[in-house]
Order: sequence, then C-alpha cells, then structure tokens
Amino acid sequence: MTHTIKNKRQLLARVRRIRGQATALETALEEGRDCLAILQQIAAVRGAVNGLMAEVMEGHIREHLAAEGLTAEERLEEVDQISSLLRSYLK
Repeated sequence: MTHTIKNKRQLLARVRRIRGQATALETALEEGRDCLAILQQIAAVRGAVNGLMAEVMEGHIREHLAAEGLTAEERLEEVDQISSLLRSYLK
C-alpha cells in the first residue's frame, strides 16, 4: 500500500488525535460528566475515524482502482473488495 506509506506521517497524526479523543471520552465517562458532553465527544471520535477512513479509502481507490494496466476482471475484483469493506464499515 504505497499510498499509506507516502502519507504515513499524516495518517499517524490522525490516529494519534483519535487516540487522544478516545482517551478524553474514557475520562469523561469515568468522571460521570454530563451526557451531552459525552455525546459530543463520541461524535468527535466518530467524525475523526470517518475522516481517516475517507482519506485512506480515497488513496486506495486512486492507487489501486484507477491504476493503469488493470484488466477488467482485476478492476471488478477491486470494486467488490471495496464494496464489501464499505458494507462492513457502515454497519
């Protein structure tokens, strides 16, 4: 996956922010903070994960699906794999 290697620094920064948000959510739950604050933190974590997913997915599509030299069969296999992944992610 060369696109994840190329953007490794950016992707890791996103993951670290997500980790920080998840830790803040854990702390809020442990401290018994207000439900609205907890819901806002959950929404922030979800948004961050969705952003990460979108960035990696876009790189994957550009790098693998749009690649030169793929046969129609290989392209369909890539589409099937991406579709399966998205169905799983959106459950």
